[in-house]
Amino acid sequence: MSSAARGAGAGGVLAAFLRWREASIILVGVLLTLYFQAANDNFLSSDNLQTLSQFIAASAIIACGEIMLLICGEIDLSAGHVFALSPFLMHFANAAGAPIVPSLLLALVAAAGIGLVNGLITVKLKVPSFVTTLGTLYLLNGFTLTVSHGSPVDTGGSPGFANIMGASGYAEISWAFAIVLVMHFVLRQTRWGLHTIAAGGNLIGAAEAGIDVGRIKIGNFMLTSVLAGFTGIIEAFRIGSTDPLAGGTPIMFLAVAAGVIGGTPLAGGSGTILGGLVGAIVLGVLRDGFTLQGINAFTFDMILGGAILVAMISNIHLGRFGRGRAS
Repeated sequence: MSSAARGAGAGGVLAAFLRWREASIILVGVLLTLYFQAANDNFLSSDNLQTLSQFIAASAIIACGEIMLLICGEIDLSAGHVFALSPFLMHFANAAGAPIVPSLLLALVAAAGIGLVNGLITVKLKVPSFVTTLGTLYLLNGFTLTVSHGSPVDTGGSPGFANIMGASGYAEISWAFAIVLVMHFVLRQTRWGLHTIAAGGNLIGAAEAGIDVGRIKIGNFMLTSVLAGFTGIIEAFRIGSTDPLAGGTPIMFLAVAAGVIGGTPLAGGSGTILGGLVGAIVLGVLRDGFTLQGINAFTFDMILGGAILVAMISNIHLGRFGRGRAS
C-alpha cells in the first residue's frame, strides 16, 4: 500500500473517530491519564486503580438516570439526597426485622416513590423540574438528618452479601459498568429510549405522534431516583456505614457534569450513556490525580471547574470539525 493510501486511510479513521459524540472527552481522558502517570508512577498501580474506580462508580451510575432526564428536557437536583436517604431506609427496615435483601428492595421502592412524586409534580402540575427537585432536595435532606439524628449507622448484612454489593475490590465499578451497558441498550435499542429522545427533541411532535410524553418523563424521574438510591446503598456497603451527609448535592452535580461533558446537552433531544461513563472517568481521573499530587480541596474545585469548561468546549468544536469532515 502506498504512503498516500495509508495517509488517506488514517485520515478516514480519524474523521470517523471525531464524528463520535464521545471523541473529544475520550481524548481528554487519555491525555489526563498520561499526564498523571508521568507525574506520579503510582497513578496506574493496582492499588490506586481500585481507588480510582471508587471515584468513578457513583457518579457514573447516577449519570445514567440524569442523562435520561436531560435528554427529555428535565433534571433531578434531589438525586444526591435520595443517595443519602436510601441506605438509612434499608437500615431501619433491617433493624425492624426484615432480612437485608427485602430491606434493600423496600429502600429502592421508596426511592422510586420519590421519583414518582417529582415526576407527577413536574408533569401534572406543570412545575419546572428544577424547582420541583430543588424543593425535594431540601425536604429529603432535612428528613434524612431528622430520622438519623445526624449520626451514621452500620450498613448490616453478611460479609458475603456486602462484598457482592460493593465492599470487595472492584464490585462497585462492576455494578457501574453493568448498569451503563444496560442503560446504553435501553436508550439506543428500545422503544422507551427512542421515545425519550423524541420527547426531548420535539415535545409537541412526540405527543402528536401518540407518545405518552408524561409517562416517559415520570418513568425517567423514577429511574433516576432508583439509580441514585441504589448507588447510595452500594456506597454504604463499600464503606461499611452510611452517613446522613454522604452524597448530597456534590454527587448529583458530578453526575450531571459527567453526562454533560460526555456529550449530553442540557437542551435535551440527544445524549449518550457511554459518554456519561467516559465523563465520570475523566472526573475521577482528575480527582484522584490531583489528590495524589497533594492539591487542596479549594484549588481542586477551581481546576475541576476549568477542566469541565475545557472538556465541553473541545467537545463542541471537535464535534463540529468531525461533522465538517463528514460533509
